[in-house]
Amino acid sequence: MAIRQVSVERFSVTSSKPFEEVVRAIDAGVGHPEMNAFLKSIATARTFAELADVVRHAVGPSDLMEFARFDLGEVLSKDRGPDAPRLLRLVAGNPVTMKKMAEHVPDAGSYAPITILIDERPDGVHLSYDRMESLLAPYGNRDASKVAKDLDSKVEALLVAAAS
Repeated sequence: MAIRQVSVERFSVTSSKPFEEVVRAIDAGVGHPEMNAFLKSIATARTFAELADVVRHAVGPSDLMEFARFDLGEVLSKDRGPDAPRLLRLVAGNPVTMKKMAEHVPDAGSYAPITILIDERPDGVHLSYDRMESLLAPYGNRDASKVAKDLDSKVEALLVAAAS
């Protein structure tokens, strides 16, 4: 049995824009492929180059695509009513980027795709992301860390743009 301590850096930015506007901005930055068709295309790709081409057509301007969306605010509203704060978890990423990290640090597969959390608080809409570079730092692999740092930059730029 092995236990590894992982310290996480959380990047957060707060927006004064309405929740819906922030979500629309995030949605505009990430791709939204039809997942069944996307997964079928990935499965039928014969080479990594073909797979990369499928991914290239699925991602948005941020080089990310949405895999799943969890409306946690809907759950909160069942208990707290219509005034419950909105809370949305987006699972996003890029399979090619994940491959570039996981080939050096297989545990990267535990952290990719990434989560973007968008939540409403009294002081504004918070957009948060756990930095991949911090998650992979304990593994000490420079190649994986370089890819993670690039991913962090893309996600953080998306969040800042959506908040501005």
